[in-house]
Amino acid sequence: MSRDGASGLRHGWTTGACATAATTAAYTALLTGEFPDPVTIDLPNDRHPAFALARESLEPGAATAGIVKDAGDDPDVTHGALVSVRVTHGEPGRGVVFRAGEGVGTVTKPGLPLAVGEPAINPMPRQFMGEHVAAVAARHGGSGDVVVEVSIENGAELARRTWNPRLGILGGLSVLGTTGVVVPYSCSSWIDSIRRGIDVARAAGREHVAGCTGSTSERTVQELHGLPEDALLDMGDFAGAVLKYLRRHPVPRLTVAGGIGKLAKLADGHLDLHSGRSQVSFDSLAARVAAAGGSPELVAGVRGANTALDALRQCQAAGLPLGDLVAAGARETALGVLRGAPVAVDVVVIDRAGAVVGRG
Repeated sequence: MSRDGASGLRHGWTTGACATAATTAAYTALLTGEFPDPVTIDLPNDRHPAFALARESLEPGAATAGIVKDAGDDPDVTHGALVSVRVTHGEPGRGVVFRAGEGVGTVTKPGLPLAVGEPAINPMPRQFMGEHVAAVAARHGGSGDVVVEVSIENGAELARRTWNPRLGILGGLSVLGTTGVVVPYSCSSWIDSIRRGIDVARAAGREHVAGCTGSTSERTVQELHGLPEDALLDMGDFAGAVLKYLRRHPVPRLTVAGGIGKLAKLADGHLDLHSGRSQVSFDSLAARVAAAGGSPELVAGVRGANTALDALRQCQAAGLPLGDLVAAGARETALGVLRGAPVAVDVVVIDRAGAVVGRG
């Protein structure tokens, strides 16, 4: 397992890489009677990881191999999950046919890169698995016509902690990965889910979507606008991901909603709102208060505030709408990232209880 030179964190392997390795081992056993263990696969960027088998089963006409996913030092919900693949002979000339086993979801809504009714095995993992099936067939005299059924242990339960239900992927997880490698804390799967959420909303004809930093802001936006679930984007800290994707794939209206701390960072131009990657600038908040005519005492109080909510309460007591000022700044940042894309933007700032404390 390699480490990132800058962070020292271990890289991991995607669900798609694990499924590819399990497919390779299972099809090899189906043709030869023996499971390669460990099994080595070929990934982009000249990576050739080897995976130990956690499960193997050989029966007439079918072979199953399982691999425990190691996501490295990334807080991935599927870290430690058993990814199993059952390979059987398929109809001549059909090539590789994919099926969703237990714990792998099925696509039920348009807008995703897979047709409705297909197992939620993304295009790049399908490509990896298809290439490795062809390589095994060439080595051992197989036809390459196989049925590949992917399962993920406890996948249906784990999927509840992902975007899948909202995206219309029902029954389990998706098999993901574009390079096969999980980069720690890149949050690539979350960002990919944001993009797929926008795709699904567009395919459903939604003209108004909301990017929300959390469940409280999401509930507030639903109460304000009555948006359906597939118009709600669980943006988290990734405001930039929402805005950049909407720039290329516009929806007529976007509401950005979140707490004053995160949206104060957006107002200052930060597109990643995580506390470890951007900070609230109390000097900036104080400057906004001063520009709005706040007293020197209020300006000083905001500059010395402990939290953005503390600054908000001081301004509320003084009758100055700091929430509106932050909303206006956040909207300006959003419009700047959208670069003239046909997306109308409004911003809703809330407090911890979900009460609206600013609009812009």
